[in-house]
Amino acid sequence: MIHTSFSGRLVMLGFGSIGQGVLPLLLRHIAIPRENISIVTAEARGQEVAAEYGIGFTVEAVTRDNLRDVLIPRLRRGDFLLNLSVDVSSVELMKLCQELDVLYLDTVVEPWAGGYTDPALTPSQRSNYAMREEAIALREAAKGGPTSITAHGANPGLVSHFVKQALLDIARDTGTIIAPPPASDRAGWASIAQSLGVKVIHIAERDTQVADRPKKPGEFVNTWSVDGFVGEGCQPAELGWGTHEKALPPDGHRHGFGCDAAIYLMRPGASTRVRTWTPLEGPFHGFLITHNESISLADYYTVRDAAGNAVYRPTAHYAYHPCDDAVLSVHELAGKNWQMQPEKRLMTDEIVRGMDELGVLLMGHAKGAYWYGSRLTIEEARKLVPHNNATSLQVTVAVLAGVVWAIENPRRGVVESDEIDHDRALEICRPYLGEVVGVYSDWTPLQDRGALFPEDVDASDPWQFKNIRVG
Repeated sequence: MIHTSFSGRLVMLGFGSIGQGVLPLLLRHIAIPRENISIVTAEARGQEVAAEYGIGFTVEAVTRDNLRDVLIPRLRRGDFLLNLSVDVSSVELMKLCQELDVLYLDTVVEPWAGGYTDPALTPSQRSNYAMREEAIALREAAKGGPTSITAHGANPGLVSHFVKQALLDIARDTGTIIAPPPASDRAGWASIAQSLGVKVIHIAERDTQVADRPKKPGEFVNTWSVDGFVGEGCQPAELGWGTHEKALPPDGHRHGFGCDAAIYLMRPGASTRVRTWTPLEGPFHGFLITHNESISLADYYTVRDAAGNAVYRPTAHYAYHPCDDAVLSVHELAGKNWQMQPEKRLMTDEIVRGMDELGVLLMGHAKGAYWYGSRLTIEEARKLVPHNNATSLQVTVAVLAGVVWAIENPRRGVVESDEIDHDRALEICRPYLGEVVGVYSDWTPLQDRGALFPEDVDASDPWQFKNIRVG
């Protein structure tokens, strides 16, 4: 199915696993001449994939000094910059696209090289919260300008659409009468979450993909960007902070600026674990890796009184168990005081089995807990789209959906994933997500606690972060 057509030029900045995986989807679902697509990337990796599809390929790293020189000759009014790079400032790219009247999409708000781990910055300054605040500060000046979609991959991105569908499912199954509001009605969606009593939203993900050769010492192995995972894993653990929470964690801090929807912990996300649940895995411990959606979801679903005080907000955060080799890689990374291993390997053709179970877990409502999301196996992913594994396809199809939405809605200015029509996004994504399911559970983070050792828990409210965090 051709979802839309595009007569302008599309420049892909970066061509790692996501760039290589999204290219066949763009060509399959958007009517665009191949000669109108070009790739600019810092590494030669993926050149053979570009050649397979007849796409122009330039190896050139974009830096603070050459950003304008590299991109301005390649972009004119009405074109599209698809940013899938690392170490290039998303905010600076968005500013350039607003100046040139060019459409834009990225999957994460990325800083310049070293921004995730710059010791000259405070933990708050190098948080996703701070980066998101810098990005959404462009909204006012960008009103009515070309659409710039910030942070729209699988998560952040697709999961925001899962949350809306999950809310509608819970309302249906609890007999709560609601009228689904349009995407632009932020207050309407927040009111639905409040009326249902949702206290906590987890992005609950379990990756079980296995390769035909194990991780070796001194090697970081992952099913998606190694640099991206290590970068965000070394940032402070961050979470949207709900109004039902009774007390900040002992190492928890507010930022002191911006929307105040989130907090951070004085420790890396890759060394912080939380209790969560998915239908196939059941209970497990996931890493509390910082992600943009942890903040944007909490902010989007905030209800305020007439004085501007937050009277309702869910706690929201990522709870991620990557593939087993990536877990071993994280343990080794932490043991080296967060200094990257000398070798990196992105698992692709060597994957022999497994799936990525990616969804949202909404907790605290009348039916307890509800997980809604995608179960995509490696076998299905390979049949559906070349140059993808199960993890990358959940990202690349969401990138496709964002690009299509931007083309269809070209004058929306700066837009976050939560503000996009979830029905349209899921319509595009669903054929590529494997089994899409919603499952209720009576699981709580207090399940089987204290059986072997006494624990300090809050039995009066299972959904306190104190109960969810692993000590």
